[in-house]
Amino acid sequence: QVQLIESGGGLVQPGDSLRLSCAASGRTFDLYAMGWFRQAPGKEREFVAQISWNGGRTDYGDSVKGRFIISRDNNKNMVYLQMGSLKPEDAAVYYCAAGKGPFATTSLDSYPYWGQGTRVTVSS
Repeated sequence: QVQLIESGGGLVQPGDSLRLSCAASGRTFDLYAMGWFRQAPGKEREFVAQISWNGGRTDYGDSVKGRFIISRDNNKNMVYLQMGSLKPEDAAVYYCAAGKGPFATTSLDSYPYWGQGTRVTVSS
């Protein structure tokens, strides 16, 4: 069974930076794509970023391009989301997700495994 545990969420001010982490266990980590999604109250879960099995390909949602960076450390079974220039509209619960194979899409259907989420609040 794949387990994903997110950490790093919290309360920040607009313009601040924050790094989310996701620890993965339960299968060979470096064979699978990983993604980050977010869900704000009353809204659907939204694609944020994904990274292929070896980090060679990354994709970002339009709302975070140029501000967020996804990365992974296959030696540590970790994936990260570095968030910069945070805006109030970035506030959400952020979820780490593990893909079905080495590459994934922006669709939730590409990710059979999910963490419990970590909350990010952006407020002055």
